[in-house]
Amino acid sequence: MGMSVTDSKLVELARLISEWPGLVSGPAGDLIADSLVLLEHLDEGGKLVDVGSGGGLPGLPLKIARPALSVTLVESDQAKAAFLVRACAALGLHDVEVLARRAEDVGRDPLYRESFDFAVARALAPMPVLAELCLPLVRVGGRLLAQKTETEDLDAARRAIDAVGGALNRVAAAPSAARGAGTVVIVDKVRPTPPGYPRRPGVPARKPI
Repeated sequence: MGMSVTDSKLVELARLISEWPGLVSGPAGDLIADSLVLLEHLDEGGKLVDVGSGGGLPGLPLKIARPALSVTLVESDQAKAAFLVRACAALGLHDVEVLARRAEDVGRDPLYRESFDFAVARALAPMPVLAELCLPLVRVGGRLLAQKTETEDLDAARRAIDAVGGALNRVAAAPSAARGAGTVVIVDKVRPTPPGYPRRPGVPARKPI
């Protein structure tokens, strides 16, 4: 993976996460290690957006491991977004932006729409919903990396992935202490997302494509 969870900044991140009540469920160290399974699918640099970042997973561990990445953390929960701002300051991380906004709104904002090389998401939503929230942010030629498990029904997601300009590349095994059956669903952005997507806040979850 290129980096151990014994790295000092990762240890500090684990401490910060553990001390913030209700932020995550499960040992912070295991969750950080689970985030690092994405490293082999990333470049050294580029622009990355973490959608539904929560406690900064997987975005902050990836930023620590790949300092040249420009990272944007999207988290609509104000308390969690406040944690992300505090954590970035405590860790001395630069070129990290925290957006306390809904993913649907960010995906329609010209500043961010189709501007990222990579979108990542962990435990965000079923794949059809996740595709609509994430792929509008990815440039053509970029990729969505979704952390899932072997039980994810990808057949149900193919229509949604295609509708928002994506194509399923492959599913890579990515087991970790946190998820023994972990996978990474890799989706290529092959054409621009139609202007109707993402739909209004809440609609993707209520009425998946």
